[in-house]
Amino acid sequence: MTVRVRRVHEPPESADGVRVLVDRLWPRGVSKAEARIDEWPKAITPSTELRHWYHSGAGSYDEFARRYEAELAAPEAAGLLDHLRESARSGAVTLVTAVKAPEESHASVLARLLSP
Repeated sequence: MTVRVRRVHEPPESADGVRVLVDRLWPRGVSKAEARIDEWPKAITPSTELRHWYHSGAGSYDEFARRYEAELAAPEAAGLLDHLRESARSGAVTLVTAVKAPEESHASVLARLLSP
């Protein structure tokens, strides 16, 4: 099972496997052809409210991760996470994001939840 996180501005690689955009909005300045996205499950992205709260500097990454995991427990998001876990069991899955610091973002939370 391979799950990794890459920035959308990095060129796709053959080792990426299934490329999943994990941002709610399409990244600026990147064409769909360049990004080579296979799936875009918007229901697993953080809510607009949570994104705004985190980017305002009001809370810590740990608190953001806790709140985000609570959002991911909703039925639609949980079903999509199960689908991504199944994909990861079959081959590589790359979570693609436009954030500048993926290690302190929703993408790292997703990667942790999808990894064994």
